[in-house]
Amino acid sequence: MSIRTDRVGRMIQREIADLLTQDFGEATHSLVTVTGVRMTDDLGTAYVDVSVLGADDLQRKTALARLDAQTTEIRHALAQRIRHQLKRMPELRFFLDEGAQRRERMDAIFAQIAADRDDDAASEASDETPSRGEY
Repeated sequence: MSIRTDRVGRMIQREIADLLTQDFGEATHSLVTVTGVRMTDDLGTAYVDVSVLGADDLQRKTALARLDAQTTEIRHALAQRIRHQLKRMPELRFFLDEGAQRRERMDAIFAQIAADRDDDAASEASDETPSRGEY
């Protein structure tokens, strides 16, 4: 990625995040956070990664479907905000960023491994301690 694509990606990320909180927040019915934007080299397409704070997978996918349905309105509102900075407004594509959910799953797995190791260590320690009659 070049400096220009990085700079345009950060600008679009900032503006879309602002749009989603101010203008399109009620339409998604969920707390949506823009976690990143990747731009193609020709600045024609912006891949927008969003994280949805929701209890289940269905709620996250529903919020993403609502964003996909409103892509043209979001793109038009974005064009009104940054019309003097880009010649052509990029096409927006939204993707669900499941990094937080993966991180929670990994933390749960590591906690389970640590608990299993503690249980194994405790059972081995109790096996090695001599009883009163073995001194």
